[in-house]
Amino acid sequence: MERYFDEELKKLHKDILRMSALVQESIFKSIEALKNRNKQEALAVISSDNKIDELELEIDEKCIDLIARYQPVARDLRYITTGMKINAELERIADLAVDIAQRVLELADKPLLKPLIDIPKLSIVAQNMVKEAIDAFVKKDITLASKVILYDKEADRLRNLVCDELVKEYMLRDSTTADRAVPLLLIARHLERICDHATNIAEDIIYMVEGKVIKHHPERLE
Repeated sequence: MERYFDEELKKLHKDILRMSALVQESIFKSIEALKNRNKQEALAVISSDNKIDELELEIDEKCIDLIARYQPVARDLRYITTGMKINAELERIADLAVDIAQRVLELADKPLLKPLIDIPKLSIVAQNMVKEAIDAFVKKDITLASKVILYDKEADRLRNLVCDELVKEYMLRDSTTADRAVPLLLIARHLERICDHATNIAEDIIYMVEGKVIKHHPERLE
């Protein structure tokens, strides 16, 4: 029985990594679509979301089935419940990549309002946070998970820079720029939310490894 349970856990692990790879690809492609203002690239991100949604449901069902059949306790139970949480966070990240792609469709046929500087920087932070959060999951590395959580301040800073510039330098000075500024504002917000979800994953990993609840208690990182 134990051998079968271990094999099922390995399959679950592989499924979560597959989910992560698909989600990271969606983030990357949505930003490339923005940089290129390419409708086809944006539409490809949107259409790929169905596959991610289906995989999310499969992973959830697998987790519930494992709990029902094997009634795991302690570390194994934390691993499975953390897997469910990570699965949900990844699906939300994928939805945000779709949101970015939809904003690209709004911008594609319009002249670029300004050179893209801080949004690409924010996208790199977001992609790195997701990647390192998953790496922390694979390695059960709470030091790396803690590092991911600390990145979130940089994400907030970059989001604020984008918003301040677009509002103060463009929208307030010329209201006709709003149709090009607002999608960029939303993209910055979507990227910052991706970082928030990566932070949630990192917090869940610390709980999985140590049984320590970090959520709402950042002082416990110290």
